[in-house]
Amino acid sequence: MFRGKYHGKRRHDDDLEAVVQRAHAAGVTRQLLTGTSLKESRIVLDLAEKYNLHSTAGCHPTSTTEIDKHKGGEDGYFAELEALIDEDRKEGGAKRIISIGEVGLDYDRLKFAPRETQLKHLPRLLRLSQKYHLPLFLHDRHPEAHADFVRILKEVGYGPSWAGGVVHSFTGTAAELQELLDMGFYIGVNGCSMKTQENIDNVKIIPLDRILLETDAPWCSVTTTHASHKYIPQGLVVVDKVKPEKFVEGKGVKGRNEPAEVS
Repeated sequence: MFRGKYHGKRRHDDDLEAVVQRAHAAGVTRQLLTGTSLKESRIVLDLAEKYNLHSTAGCHPTSTTEIDKHKGGEDGYFAELEALIDEDRKEGGAKRIISIGEVGLDYDRLKFAPRETQLKHLPRLLRLSQKYHLPLFLHDRHPEAHADFVRILKEVGYGPSWAGGVVHSFTGTAAELQELLDMGFYIGVNGCSMKTQENIDNVKIIPLDRILLETDAPWCSVTTTHASHKYIPQGLVVVDKVKPEKFVEGKGVKGRNEPAEVS
C-alpha cells in the first residue's frame, strides 16, 4: 500500500507528494520513515533526504529470512546495513537515520520468518543501537515473543547506558506493558493499540511522559469496529477519502492511514 500500489497491483497514480503535503498542512512536520529491510532502509533514507524527514535502519522480524539469503551471508548483510548508517553519519552527512529499527520479534506471522530465524538475528540487530548510540524502534508481538524479546534485550546488556527506544504499536497485556516501562522504554500507541476495551485500559496505565502517538501509516487506523472509535469527536474528518479504484487527486484512500491523521 504505497505510491498507488496495493499488494503489488497498481490502483492509481503515485500520490506520495500529496500525502507529505497534507501532513505538513496538518502540522505534522517531523516524520520517521521506517526501514523494515536493507532495501527499504535505503529507500526511506532517500525519501527522508528528499522531503527533509528522518528514517530508521534495520530489519523487521518478518523480513529476517532475507539476512540468511543475502549473497554475502549474514556478515555481508550487516556490512551493507552498517555502511548505509556510516555514510549517513559521516562528517557533513545529513544524519537522517535517527533510530535502529524496525527490529524485534513477531510470532503472529511465522509464515514469513520462523522464530528460530528471528531469534538468531535479533541480538546482532540490537547491538547496532549500542554501536551507533541510536535509540531502538522495536516490534514486540505475541505473548511468547514478549518473553523472548525481554530475555534477549537483557542478554545483550540493554540498560541505561544505551540510547533508549520505543516499543511501537503496543497491543500486549498490562503485565507486559509494566515490564517494558520498567526497562525504560517509551510506548507507541496507534489504532491497533486500542481495538478492545482491555487495550484502552492498558493505554491508560502509560505515563503521559512515556507515551508516543503514532500512525504506523499506512496501517493501524482507528476503524468503526474498534472500541476507541467512540472517543473520536463526531464530524472530525482529517483526510477526505475514496476507494482506491475511484481515486481522486487531492483526496486520501479508504483503508490507508496517513501521517496527517496523527494530528
